[in-house]
Amino acid sequence: MISRLPRWVEYGSFLLALLAGIVNAIGLLGFQHQAVSHISGTVTLLGTSIESLDGTSFHLLMIVVSFLLGAALAGVFFHSTALKLGRRYGVALCIEAGFLFLAYLLLEQNITTGQYFASAACGLQNAMITTFSGAVVRTTHMTGIITDLGLMIGARLRGEHFDFRKAKLFLFIFSGFLAGGVAGANLYSDYAIGALMAPIALALSLALIYWLYLFATRQKN
Repeated sequence: MISRLPRWVEYGSFLLALLAGIVNAIGLLGFQHQAVSHISGTVTLLGTSIESLDGTSFHLLMIVVSFLLGAALAGVFFHSTALKLGRRYGVALCIEAGFLFLAYLLLEQNITTGQYFASAACGLQNAMITTFSGAVVRTTHMTGIITDLGLMIGARLRGEHFDFRKAKLFLFIFSGFLAGGVAGANLYSDYAIGALMAPIALALSLALIYWLYLFATRQKN
């Protein structure tokens, strides 16, 4: 076990969570108040709407399916979901930006199918990185992060060792997602659906930074 997180992991986890927080905030404020970075609530809404079997049921189902397809795409790109420098995260981030741009183009025209592309983008990001040094990593929703932190605190109160490295990673992710919610709300207030251009730019910037960092690291080795 390592005692200190590499800086690229700290910054990367924060920025990915920030990106997802922005998208989800815009979704909650603008996509018919529909969350897209996680699907627990969507599955519940789907369950409550199945009796009527109307257009709402199909729409909710497609959001879930889109998230699934985004995650499946990550499975095509990555042999393992463990975080490791050198994997094709840059390509995945560019695809994520492409999905978000398609979402923007459609939603700008009030075409609700744009939500499917936003959901697929989040599914792709969430599946890109699911473990780091034994810690479960989720950058698009906070349920697992808060649950794991609670378990760690409870175990420490019972007298077990507290993994500060893992807790630090979780706090970076939580802080990023929270900051993304604040940023997304302010951006949506000023630019409406155009606020999606911010996470699109962030995803492309992260891809470029990742490639530059990977190149610099390989040059040193």
